[in-house]
Amino acid sequence: MFIGDWMGRGALYWPEHMAVVDVAKGDAGRFTYRALNARAEALGGWLRDVAGVKPGERVGLVAHNGVEYLDALFACGKIGAIFVPYNWRLHAQELTDLVRDTTPRVLLYGDDFHDSVAQVKERLGDALRLVHLETKGLPGSMPYAETLLHQPAAPVVNAQVDAEDILCLLFTGGTTGRSKGAKVSYRMVAWNTLNTLVHEVRPGDVTITHTPMFHTGGLLVYTVPLLTAGGTVVIMRRWDPEELLTLLEREKVTLFFAVPTQYQQLHDAPRFRETDFSRVRFMTSGGAPMPVPLIQAWQAVHSVPFKQGFGMTEFGPGLFSMGPEFAISKAGSIGRPNYFIDAKLVDDDGREVPVGEVGELVLKGPSMCSGYFNDEAATKEAIDAQGWLHTGDLARRDADGFFTIAGRKKDMFISGGENVYPLELETALYEHPAVQQCAVVGVPDAKWGEVGRAFVVLKPDAAAAPEELLAHLRERVARFKVPKKVELLERMPVSAAGKILKRELRQAAIAADARGQEQGR
Repeated sequence: MFIGDWMGRGALYWPEHMAVVDVAKGDAGRFTYRALNARAEALGGWLRDVAGVKPGERVGLVAHNGVEYLDALFACGKIGAIFVPYNWRLHAQELTDLVRDTTPRVLLYGDDFHDSVAQVKERLGDALRLVHLETKGLPGSMPYAETLLHQPAAPVVNAQVDAEDILCLLFTGGTTGRSKGAKVSYRMVAWNTLNTLVHEVRPGDVTITHTPMFHTGGLLVYTVPLLTAGGTVVIMRRWDPEELLTLLEREKVTLFFAVPTQYQQLHDAPRFRETDFSRVRFMTSGGAPMPVPLIQAWQAVHSVPFKQGFGMTEFGPGLFSMGPEFAISKAGSIGRPNYFIDAKLVDDDGREVPVGEVGELVLKGPSMCSGYFNDEAATKEAIDAQGWLHTGDLARRDADGFFTIAGRKKDMFISGGENVYPLELETALYEHPAVQQCAVVGVPDAKWGEVGRAFVVLKPDAAAAPEELLAHLRERVARFKVPKKVELLERMPVSAAGKILKRELRQAAIAADARGQEQGR
């Protein structure tokens, strides 16, 4: 089987190399490629022989990060099933809706989600077979440890696998509405891995996976590419900056990915200055542009290169990459398209925009998803007749071919007839020394149609009044772009991927304005 059996190949080429370190399991959480393959063989055999899972059927999982994500992914690859990891932050009703939509034959779950899964089971009935990963099993639930003891009677292989078959469903971030399940094919994973090998990783690299593994950032950014190249993946159960710094030294980490908020937390952690970064080749920032002041603060202590990247669930996710040599000179840019990615910027009529102008980012290439699961309307809306995926991201391209995100189409607002891109204002706000996090949204305004509202979290022990921050913006952007108001917050609402939830900020601002108008009557 030339695709689909990652651990079968890993056990053949690097049997005794360390594949995975599941930190939460202590010494018992260290798995060679041979051991990881044995786990996938046993689980795959149990799913096929005992649970009756057939090719194309789904296997769900709701749990915190752990080696079980990889067991399930690789087991599904061996038998042609589709792995469906669910967002553990979902409300029980939301989880029920997704499980109903995706109809898994088996659902694996961790102790922390016992109650939510009980509600799912109650609403969906006995057709759903349950497997508990730890000790807190529901009535009729199968202990996960027993599945790993299964001895398949026949080889656990999917001889009929095709590159266009679907390996897993990964759900979009869901920060702007209900999540959609992107269909991730073997072809998509293979080409994303190739792009990642060209631009990022080397055989033998060691990374830390801390992003939730139900998210493309946890599963496909570095985890699967490294496990295709004989590397090592250190899995953190949950994000913790102090623990990451400890693991970075102990496990001899060579690269890792995080979002700017997390880099700020690492910088502020007590043991940051004493941590040895000498083995780290580079760090990648994604999710939002890395503020230059934060890069400079890191460089003042540790001269580790930063690479800015950009990706999305529906495409790879690896789309753009920028070498560390451009981290300052091209600050704010997401870099240039990866080797096997075609990208262009178009206007609302589909015409390419000139260099320097803002247009919607559209993409084409072999690492694109196969549309959305059971949602043809969303698929047709996203992928046009020529095969271009319309991202909804607005961007500019400079004369050197570097792309810079200007914002989301849905984030952009029109104030007095002028387009305003929140990302431009956020970038300017980050230049203020007191600003740790910020977000700008458009809110309704009787005079201008919409105006900006800025939300700011200040750095510890820093002080800045809202008017000072507005004055800072007036010195840097056109007056019509300056938000009407700045609100100081103790913390930002963020998604599981660490992205600021602008929808929640906007809804809260509109509700507060409505209450204020009511009280003023």
